[in-house]
Amino acid sequence: QVQLVESGGGLVQPGGSLRLSCAASGSIFIINAMGWYRQAPGKQRELVARIISGGSTNYADSVKGRFTISRDNAKNTVTLQMNSLKPEDTAVYYCNADVDEYDSSWYRRVYWGQGTQVTVSS
Repeated sequence: QVQLVESGGGLVQPGGSLRLSCAASGSIFIINAMGWYRQAPGKQRELVARIISGGSTNYADSVKGRFTISRDNAKNTVTLQMNSLKPEDTAVYYCNADVDEYDSSWYRRVYWGQGTQVTVSS
């Protein structure tokens, strides 16, 4: 099993910034990609940003230019720097990891964090 522990989030005023971090730990695994998704009340979970092992990134159109995803391969962590936050960014943010995990054999699995609330409000 791979555990994802998220930190960051909270309440911020419009135009403010927040940083989310996620650390992966557990058994023998290789990370293929890590990312952040979010789910607002009454809406489907959507991709916010993702970074693959080679360093390539992709972002939702709604956050391009405002959010930056980065990864520390040595620490198996991913960080989402969120700037110029808007009320519509309010949601529960989930860390996601696509890994190859050794469990008597190699398996490709996807793990999710528990979620962290981000609220943008004045």
